This record gives sequence, structure tokens and C-alpha cells, in this order.
Amino acid sequence: MVVCGDDALAHRLATELRDVYGERVTLVVPSAREPHRPRIPPPSRALDRATALLGRVSAAMTRTGPLPSEAPVDGGDGEAPEETVRILESAQPDDVALSEAGVAGAEALALVYDDDELNIHAALRARRLNPRLRLVIRLYNRKLGQHLEELLDQAAAVAAQGVGETDGAVDGGNSGIDASTTVLSDADTVAPALAATAVAGTSKVIEADGLLLRAVERAPVPPGRAGDPGLCTLALLSPSAGDPASAARPADATRPAAGDEGPVLLPDDAAAAEAVGCGSVVLETVSYTGRPVRRRRLRGRGAPLASLFSRRLRWSLAGIVGAVLALAVASWITIGENPVHAAYLTLLDLFAINDPAIDGPLPRKILQLLSGLTGLLLLPVLVAAAFEGLGTFRSASALRRPPRGLSGHVVLLGLGKVGTRVLARLHEMGTPVVCIEADPDARGIALARRLRVPTVLGDVTHEGVLEAALTERAAGLLALTSEDTTNLEAALYARSVNPQLRVTLRLFDDRFATAVYRTLRAAHPRALTRSRSTSFLAAPAFAGAMMGRQILGAIPVERRVLLVARVEARGHAALEGRTVGEVRRPGWLRVLAVDTSAPDDPEPATAAAPPPEQEREPAHLVHELGNDYVLRPQDRVLLVATRQALGDLHSRRARPAGTGAPRG
Repeated sequence: MVVCGDDALAHRLATELRDVYGERVTLVVPSAREPHRPRIPPPSRALDRATALLGRVSAAMTRTGPLPSEAPVDGGDGEAPEETVRILESAQPDDVALSEAGVAGAEALALVYDDDELNIHAALRARRLNPRLRLVIRLYNRKLGQHLEELLDQAAAVAAQGVGETDGAVDGGNSGIDASTTVLSDADTVAPALAATAVAGTSKVIEADGLLLRAVERAPVPPGRAGDPGLCTLALLSPSAGDPASAARPADATRPAAGDEGPVLLPDDAAAAEAVGCGSVVLETVSYTGRPVRRRRLRGRGAPLASLFSRRLRWSLAGIVGAVLALAVASWITIGENPVHAAYLTLLDLFAINDPAIDGPLPRKILQLLSGLTGLLLLPVLVAAAFEGLGTFRSASALRRPPRGLSGHVVLLGLGKVGTRVLARLHEMGTPVVCIEADPDARGIALARRLRVPTVLGDVTHEGVLEAALTERAAGLLALTSEDTTNLEAALYARSVNPQLRVTLRLFDDRFATAVYRTLRAAHPRALTRSRSTSFLAAPAFAGAMMGRQILGAIPVERRVLLVARVEARGHAALEGRTVGEVRRPGWLRVLAVDTSAPDDPEPATAAAPPPEQEREPAHLVHELGNDYVLRPQDRVLLVATRQALGDLHSRRARPAGTGAPRG
């Protein structure tokens, strides 16, 4: 694996590939000795020794040997990695740097520079150097990313056909070389995790096919008491497993005991129910359980018709219309005029453009006077309606203020690149949000205006800004600005106003984040505190994409790892035509959900083209379908498996008729 980047995401990604997946990694960075850049600690090694090791890296582009390891971390399923991370310095990812990093013989390349243009140029070079390379590119622009994926995949397909490869070499399917291209945005990747932190208090989430799942580590259940199994039990932890509060520590910080056999992965329901005295890792769904807000579409700026006029003004207009109708009926009855003509005369009297009824009968004179009086009352109402309508149209593009009675909402601090994506995610989940932003020209202001999300413009460090966002009645605070001190100050002040507030901080520096987390947890033991960096949350998704397009995420369990993958049943002998119960293999593989949105008998030309993601309904969980559901070829299966099980699943292709296929 080759990782090229210039910020913390590259370092986190290299560490994730090494510690969780057990891969050999070459890291290409502009500089490995700048003091403000995070380091890649060797497994079970102190930070000061890592700094000393990296400090010996030459300033010129050099190749270094593998960093030594006294206690290498298990690669996920029992095998220890042969190497850790090879460091390579290069100012730009040019042809020389990519060749020196071994891109020509690499399995996957991640380009995670903070510059979209630099990533695109490097991706084009890498595809030319190695058409069989799996590419993972960091881009913020979604539309450009889609076009780039198609372009690079097409280039890989043409190159594969030129050397005699099969057409399936690019699709990441069951045959050929997985030379797929995956474009990810760190902001889009971390948005579900941050939204889940605000809603459910967790950041270890996996988003797949419309579902938001989280892995939760639970304490041992006392004898005689039944625990909540959630969706399913992923693992039974060993007796020497760490404290549940340490679930946020890195994978290389686990401490297995001597002679410990490790956790039991993917146990069957009977074993999970009978387990006593050991912790467990349970999979759950994440959803907002409070009162949802009315969601608005992301497009359209017009104001609703009902908001053009206030309720008082609408009642005034209704009263005047009723009075006009009453006068018209009275004129029709008393004078004997035609109903239409009587209404016409009433309107002329109302607007004072009719001749005085000097020679008319007494009822006619009285009705004319009443109509004139009603016209005088109508004049201020019409003026008020004109001013209110003008004010509504002028404020349609203005930011909405927080309603007075709002409570149980999430205060989102910062509408930058990450905050914008988190706002969109929270809005899709129906979670009430109040935003705070100091820059009126920030990236997310336009989105907040379109969604009519209450927004407070001001510096959060100034007095009264958090109060304007009704923080004292909020359920959670997401501090997502790019300044660590600003996020910390907002969290501390919010906790002083609301001690039970759920707080999530975006902190860049690891040691600073650890100190903040421990201090806030000690000061407010009953309140939930989370401190995460964008790179920490985005690295698992980028690492999963480097392992293959079908890998959605990894769930570390002590010294092992479970992979969450999305696989189409077509062509897999272990899936196609089998029931969900037959596919399940305790300790090996388990089906979580099935996407059944594809038609029963798709046309051959469209069988391999699933519907667009935005048009898909959420996948059906296993308990919704039942264990007797038979998997169709076009079904997409969301499963959790060990590394060996996933590899075995891809190796067992559909065999020719009559040869049979192993079951179980």
C-alpha cells in the first residue's frame, strides 16, 4: 500500500493500514520532521521514541528500512505484519516520487493531499504507471469526483483489455484485478460519525445502504439478567479485555494477557445468550429518537405562502372579507337587487368610488355608510399586508433565528467544510439544529439559509452567542471549527451552562485531545464527552477503500478485526440462491442486511447497474426479512466477516453446472 499526503489524514491512514489490516505501507510526505505534524508511532512504542526514529529520516528523498517493532500488532487475524511503515520524503507526487514509492508494483494507492488539483494530477500519473492499481482519491467536489472515477476506471478497463484481461478487471467483482477508483471526501466520510456522536453519543459508525450502524462495547452481564443483543453480537471479549471506557484508544494500544485465547468473533445466538462474565461488542442502529424537525428540500429558496402574512393579518383580512359578504347579502335582501349587482355596489361603496345614495331608501343609505366604514378599516390592513409581504421576501434569503421554545436540539459550532456536511446529515436525520458561525461568508451559510436552519452569526468566544443558540436547553454540542482552543472554550462554557450537555470536540493534537477528554470526563462523569479529529474518523473509510471498493469499514475487536462489506450475490456460490440462515457461519461470516431494491428480473444490459444511491431505499435488516429469505442474484448483501472469510467468499466463484459448490 502507498499513501501520499501532506496532513494528519495520511499519517492516520498509514497507521490504520498497518495496525488494523496488517498491510505493508509506504508513506510519501513532504516532510517527516516538521514539529507540528503528527507522528506514526510504532506498535506498542512510546511517542518520544517514534519522534527519535522519524527524526533520523533524511531531508532528501531517501528510502529507509522498516521501523523496528518490539511487540508487533496482530494483522487482524493472527498474522503479524512483516514491516511497519516506510517513510519517503518528496515535495510533490511526481513520476519520480511515485516510482520510488513502488507504485508500479503496489496493490493500492491513496492520494490524500489537501489540494484537489494535486490529487487529480497524481492520480492520472499513477494510472499511467500502473493500470492495475486500485486508486483512492481525496476530493471535496462530488461531481468532479464522479467524473474522475469514470475516467480512471475506463482507462484501467482499456489498459486491461489491451493486455488480455477480462472486462471484470475493473469492477472489483469476483474475477480479474480490482483496479477500481474510489473518490472520497473526508468531510463526507466523517459527517455520519459526527452526526451519530451528536445523536447517540458514539462515533464508531458505519454507513451502508441507507443504514447507520454502530459497534458498542458493553460490560459483562450479571448472571440471571438478560442483556440487550441489539442487531447482533459481533464478539465476546476475553476476560482480559480493557475497560469499556478505553474503546476510543487506538488499535495498537490493546493489551492481551499471556495465554489469553482472544475474543470469540461472530458467535451464534445461543453462545451469545449463554455468555456470562465477559464483555461483548454489539451492533446497533443509530437514529434520532427525539422530536424530528420538518425537513426541507435542499433546493429552492422561495418562502412558503403561509409565511407571507402573519396570523393576525390573515385574521384581519378574513374579517373584512366576511364583512363585505355580509353587506352584499344585506343589500341583496333589503333592496332586492341582483346578487351579483348587489356585491358590485358593495365593492364600489367599499372603495368610495360610488355615487352617494342621497335619493335612495334608508336601508341603502345605511349600507353605504357601513361599506365606507369597512373601506376605512381595509386601508391599514392592505398597507400592513404590503409591508409584511415585502419583509417576508426580503428575509426569505436571511438566516433564521432560533425559536424561543426550542429544546433538545444540537448546537453546531462551525460551518466550514466539515460542518457543512454534518449539517446536511443531521437535517436528513430529522435532528433539530442551531448553527453558530463567525464568518458570514462561510461555506455552510448558504446551505443553512436554504434549509431555513436557525443560525447565529457571531464569535462563540463573545458573551451571549451561546445563549442566543439556546445552549442551556440543547441536547448536544458539536464544536467543529478548525481552532482547538475555540472548540475547547465553547465546550467549557457550554458545560458551565448545561452540565449534562453531550459534547463532541474536533481537536487536532492527539495529546491535547487526550488531556481534554480525561479532564472533562473527570469533571463531569455523568455527561458524555468525545474528542475526535477529522483524520481519526476518516482514516478507517479510506483504509477500507484501499482494501477494496466493497469494504465499508473495519471494527477492531481487541487484537483482531471484523470487516463490514457490501457484496452483490451474483456470481458468489456461497450467496446466490442461498437463504440468509444458510449463509451465516458462526465465527466466520454473518449477514446484517439485504438491499432488495433491484427488480426481480433485470434486463441483461442493466443487471450490473444498480440504481443510483440517492434513489435507493434503506436496506432491509435480517430480522425484517427472516432467515428463510432466499438471496436473488441482484441483491446486495451487507455482511460482517473476518478477513479470511471475506477472502474465501471472493475465491469461491459460481461453478459450472454439475460441479457443485461447497456449503456451510
